[in-house]
Amino acid sequence: MTNTQVTLVQIDNYGPWTVTPEPRREADLQTMQSRLYADISQFVGNRGGYTFFTRFDNMIAVTNGLDLEDHALLQESVGNRYPVTLSLGVAADASPVQALADATARVQDAGSAQDEDRRECLEGRAVGPADRTAEDVQIAHFDVINATGTYTDELNAFDTFIEIEQGYAELMRHMRHAHESLSFFVGGDNIIVTCPDLDEGDYEEAIYHVEEAVDVELQVGVGRGECAHDAGFAAKHALETCRADGTRVELEW
Repeated sequence: MTNTQVTLVQIDNYGPWTVTPEPRREADLQTMQSRLYADISQFVGNRGGYTFFTRFDNMIAVTNGLDLEDHALLQESVGNRYPVTLSLGVAADASPVQALADATARVQDAGSAQDEDRRECLEGRAVGPADRTAEDVQIAHFDVINATGTYTDELNAFDTFIEIEQGYAELMRHMRHAHESLSFFVGGDNIIVTCPDLDEGDYEEAIYHVEEAVDVELQVGVGRGECAHDAGFAAKHALETCRADGTRVELEW
């Protein structure tokens, strides 16, 4: 049984900050957002977690293995080095979708995303060491079959981007509503999904749904672990088996 710990990372009062005292240069905002994401990703990653940029002002992390003290340290580190602060909500559930809903509710209950009086709230509960198991996190790593030959070497970069994003969007919606999973585009033609306890048939159903809906062919490797890194690394190895053997779904646990 999975028990995925999810953290919502929300920049405090970010919208108003971007236009106060006057609108800031877009290039500067994009640079700051990307650097902030990189620092959060490294901080969480060094502790076995995964962070996904999502909308940049609202990021989602799989944080099994991190306690509330780790989260407070992240807030302190960002507050010391950036002109913005972070509010964090933490929750765990067998369903990643439910865990995110609970983490989001913790932050929303503390105040609006544009409330100038809400700063660095840290709400929720982390999974304790005694409650952690090697099956807490299930990660699926999808990619597009022969993306280079089908798209990259045949289309211009933007049209390739459209094709890949269509596959991602369809998979994201389907995994969210059919399988209580959270899917994230991570560059190239790669999509990482944090899932509940799904089986091989569920993944086969998902890839054939996407192929039928938008004509994008996917393959997937799946792994389990105590933290996102362990599960994700197993998923990477399983995906390599797909690429080597021509299979569509491989599980490694």
